[in-house]
Amino acid sequence: MASNVTESHDNSAHDPADLGELEREIMQLVWQHSTMTAEEVRERMERPLKDSTIRTVLRRLEEKGYVTHTVDNRTFHYQPAEPRQVVAGRAVKRIVDWFCDGSVEDLLVGMVDSKVLDRKELQRLAERIAAAKKGKK
Repeated sequence: MASNVTESHDNSAHDPADLGELEREIMQLVWQHSTMTAEEVRERMERPLKDSTIRTVLRRLEEKGYVTHTVDNRTFHYQPAEPRQVVAGRAVKRIVDWFCDGSVEDLLVGMVDSKVLDRKELQRLAERIAAAKKGKK
């Protein structure tokens, strides 16, 4: 498979909030399947879309730095440029910066207060963080 990866982008500048609904749907599929062709994406979409629409969205996702591609016998194979967790982490950081003045603690307290996270989940997170800190020493 010949590599035809586009030039590297500064992904730290990408805001996951700039993805449209269709772009997010396609990214979910690409993250789920690791590597996909435009045809495979089209076949797995819940709504019928033209092949040209899928190819356009994949090209835009590549321009934005969310996917890369390789070429095999003139078929483009798209892969995520970054794992879903990295992109999600960047989105959460943006929320923390915008709404919580950079305080992760304020975010977590707000998530508990609004019942997004319960106290048991928060305790499990605290235990995982503590375990991770021990592992780094």
